[in-house]
Amino acid sequence: MNRRIVILGFMGCGKTTVATELARQLEYRFVDLDSFITESQGRSPAEIIEQDGEPAFRQIESLALTEVLKDRDGRVIALGGGTWSVPANRTLIALHDCLTVWLDAPFEVCWQRIIDSRTVRPLAPDRETAKARFESRRDDYSLAERKIPIQPSNSVAAIVELCLS
Repeated sequence: MNRRIVILGFMGCGKTTVATELARQLEYRFVDLDSFITESQGRSPAEIIEQDGEPAFRQIESLALTEVLKDRDGRVIALGGGTWSVPANRTLIALHDCLTVWLDAPFEVCWQRIIDSRTVRPLAPDRETAKARFESRRDDYSLAERKIPIQPSNSVAAIVELCLS
């Protein structure tokens, strides 16, 4: 497999965990878009959203995605939960011939991981807001080339194997 791989899905679905292991197995570089933004901006996505608002963050995120996609080497990219919902980002990813993989985890799985995490998530301040955002993104996520159903019982190895098949 020589194509760059883009892992997408809702916050808490396991994008970073799966992408890290997938990159390791393929001997590809791993890029977490949120971490890339934090390094380049000196602020986390949560801080940017809280200080400048979501529209400003989405602009920064799109520029970061453009930068990450410039390199043509083998890599696995973990998107932020909302990156794929921006049509221009989907077009950019398609133009770079990336394999897109949606980690389709049920809301309850994502929500449990969100509340168990120490990560600040201003776009999911409560269950109702997170659920509405989850539902609003599903149609966009379904545009991915591959869909991997995620259940709590799935091991990372099993999910990675599904990504590779």
